[in-house]
Parts: sequence; structure tokens; C-alpha cells
Amino acid sequence: MTTSPPLLRADDAGPDRLKALLQRAATGRDGQAWSDLWTELYHNGSLDPAHPLVLPTLADLAETDEADTAAPALHLAGALLVQADQQHETRTLRHQYAPHVARLLDAANRRRQVTTDRNDYCHLLEAILNLEGDIHWAEALFWGLISEEYELDCPDPDGCATLWVVLGERGHFTSTEDHAHADDADTFPLHPADPRTLRGLGRRLHDLALTDAHEDIARALTHAFGQATCPECRQPFSIAAQIATVPN
Repeated sequence: MTTSPPLLRADDAGPDRLKALLQRAATGRDGQAWSDLWTELYHNGSLDPAHPLVLPTLADLAETDEADTAAPALHLAGALLVQADQQHETRTLRHQYAPHVARLLDAANRRRQVTTDRNDYCHLLEAILNLEGDIHWAEALFWGLISEEYELDCPDPDGCATLWVVLGERGHFTSTEDHAHADDADTFPLHPADPRTLRGLGRRLHDLALTDAHEDIARALTHAFGQATCPECRQPFSIAAQIATVPN
């Protein structure tokens, strides 16, 4: 691994704006550059994620030892790949830059093992799933773990209520949206999954969190992959299944 952010060569092809933003982001001290990259590559598409400068440079930045450079590079690269998958319904961008995606994934897994901050770790797990391309709701899953709550619709076909699923310092329960923060709210406790019965993605994430000494995230995942009850219709439901329905 390198010890300092790589610099782009003056003869690299690409729009001046893209090159300038990536140069600024490579310093690790320009948060506005990362914000602008998100806006122009991801949110409004004024810059092209398929440009030959983007993923190779993000892979270079992800392999640095500087967390302030590597972590945002991984987060942005994963989001861009998932967005391209969804918009074009193909994996052309992944295939075109497969060697760079592999480098990004390797870098994410290395950084995962040494990241101690809870929220940074969640963002890394999200990036790993996005880079692997096997899930399209990683953002919703980990945003809820970070904020310690999910806003979900009751799975009843009539959509009887909007629910808050709370998991964290305030407790582990479901409540209706209007009363989510009230002391006298009508709440129903969550039923976490038994770690021994977890399968698939839930088991994998739980085991990773334990391996990396993030026991609090492992516990939160047992709730996210557990069961909840709608306070309105009393219908039990899978929390993860409802998270998967949240629009991107």
C-alpha cells in the first residue's frame, strides 16, 4: 500500500473539471471536492462516471493509507457502480473496469479490518456490498444502523401505517410515525434473530462484524434481520424484507 495519495499526471485524458476535482480530493484535506464529486458524478450526472479517469483514480485513492482519502473513494466508487447497474440494467461499467473494481474491493476489505469507528465501519460494509454488486439496498440497510432507526411502510397490502423501527440507545421497538419520539408511544418490541439461525447476507454481515470486533453492530444486525410488529394492525413482518423495498 502507498503512504500518500497519488497525483494525476498532467497528460491524463478527461474533462478539466473532473481532473481538477480528483486532484483536490487526492490531497485528503478538501471535503468540498468530495461533495462536488458526489454532486456531479452521482446526483446530477454532469460528469460521466464511465470516464476513464474516474474508477482507476478512485482505486488509486482507495489504496492509500490515509483514511480521509481512502474511505470516501470507496464509498463513492461503490455508489457509482450500483447506480450504473440500476440505470442501465446491465453491469457494463463493472465489466469495463473489472480490475479496478477488484482493487477497490481488496482495499475496502483491508480497511474494514482496521476501522474502529462505528459509523465508518458501517459505510465500509455498505461500500463492500456495493462493490460486489450483490445487493441494491445496502444504503438503506446501513443508513438505518447508523441513525438507529428505519422509516418503513407496514407490509399490509392496504399500507395501514408508516412505521418507525428503532434499534439503539432509545430501545428496540416499532412505533407509528406520529409517536416515534414520544415517551407514551404505543410500541411493540422487536424480536432479534438468533445469530445461530441467521442465513445468507445476515449471517455474513453478523460474522464480519464480530470478526472485526464490532459487537454492537453485530447485535444491531440481529434486530435488522429479525422480526417486528405493526402497532396498527398487529401484523408481524421481516424488517430486512421491508428495508429492501425502500426506494433508492
